[in-house]
Amino acid sequence: MVEPVRTRFAPSPTGFLHVGSLHTALFAWLFARHNQGDFILRIEDTDMARKVEGSVEAILEGLKWLGIDWDEGPQAGGQYGPYFQSERLEHYHKAAERLISDGFAYKCYCSEERLEEMRELQKLRKQPPGYDRHCRDLSAAERAQKESEGTIPVVRFKMPLEGKTTFHDLIRGDVTFENRLLDDLVLLKSDGFPTYHLANIVDDHAMKITHVIRAEEWLSSTPRHILLYQAFGYKPPEFAHLPLLIGRDRSKLSKRHGSVSVKDYEAEGYLPEAMLNFLSILGWSLDDKTEMFTRQELIDHYSLERVSKTAAIFDIDKLNWLNGVYMRKLSPDDFAKRALPFLERDLPAEVKRPLSTAYVKEVLPLIQERAKILKEVAPLSRYFFVDNLEYDTNLLIGKDMTSESTIRALAATRERLINQNSFDAAMLEVLLRPLAIELTLKTGQLFGALRTAVSGETATPPLFQMMTVLGKDRCLKRIDEAISKLKLMS
Repeated sequence: MVEPVRTRFAPSPTGFLHVGSLHTALFAWLFARHNQGDFILRIEDTDMARKVEGSVEAILEGLKWLGIDWDEGPQAGGQYGPYFQSERLEHYHKAAERLISDGFAYKCYCSEERLEEMRELQKLRKQPPGYDRHCRDLSAAERAQKESEGTIPVVRFKMPLEGKTTFHDLIRGDVTFENRLLDDLVLLKSDGFPTYHLANIVDDHAMKITHVIRAEEWLSSTPRHILLYQAFGYKPPEFAHLPLLIGRDRSKLSKRHGSVSVKDYEAEGYLPEAMLNFLSILGWSLDDKTEMFTRQELIDHYSLERVSKTAAIFDIDKLNWLNGVYMRKLSPDDFAKRALPFLERDLPAEVKRPLSTAYVKEVLPLIQERAKILKEVAPLSRYFFVDNLEYDTNLLIGKDMTSESTIRALAATRERLINQNSFDAAMLEVLLRPLAIELTLKTGQLFGALRTAVSGETATPPLFQMMTVLGKDRCLKRIDEAISKLKLMS
């Protein structure tokens, strides 16, 4: 009988949820869902010094935003809990004691001062950094002396001094490390909390994790973990180390490449389905051409065999393009529903709240083709909501036009509009296109001046559709204001 697939995501609550961490979570989740397995969320909160208030909530919200659900963990429960490592300390203490009694670990009494001196000496001698095993072979009397002095030890693993450790990575194939190059890592700190190395082995075994899917940065730790599994007599899980995310300059992804916080991407108005699609093709591909995937298509097609060994470039321009494609595919109602909170947040304070949903639904189809992220919706539609426009009067005057000829054109337009009972795009075009000929102007000259007069912008949605939504009274008022601005220039 094939063992059920169980993957996990085990973040530390030391700050915001990084897009790199979300990428790892997504790949582990996709693998579990593709194989009809379980995805477990575990919070590795044993580093008390770096724990940040609110981080757990940010992690949960970030996963939910992307649609990554978990079968076991915080808020879900499960038979292998608790799922916060700070609530599992007795498991780690027992594990450490077992390793000591079986001869695989020892207590280290070295002070931080001694360790710092050791590191400095290693630098001077140009030796590789690592613990020098000073306490590895202390006699019983020496250990007793240290204990009597009240020194609180850490627990270190006894790394084999010779031989090699080889393991098979599902992405990278067989990987071998020489044991002599691996130092005796700390398993249990002096404050009683475990390091990642001990806690993740104990918990992955207890929670029956079958596949550890994590970032490439943990590859060099894996031989240590394999040796720990062997010391405990546990069967190790399968390992798959994902490619790192890097910027376009091929350096590690950081704030200089754009935002790295998942919350920031949500706040800027990226769609979760677009982010899901984008992250899924960073280091994975179905073929050489397909880039658009629904959630179910990703689940159906995902496999570790198609994951790249090389680093994946987080290209913000591509994300913006992809998000724009998803924005344009939204129905008008869905687009309005998603954009409304951004309008409420980002429009000038002078705009009366709450906004009229009916009016918003009239406005937004006109700018849906132009917006790439929801944060752009307010700037693109601002003139539909404010009462007073602020713009450079010179923008009213088109090529080969003067302030006088622009005033005449706008005044003639006003006369055509003022007595019209209906005010729709078709009528406006029939009414105003012949006016350009009568005024011996090109349509671009007339319509350009009119566009800026009613919007304060030189690039907008189709002029007559925009005017229809603005309404007759507002358009006439703005034409009058534009004429007044031009007269002040004359």
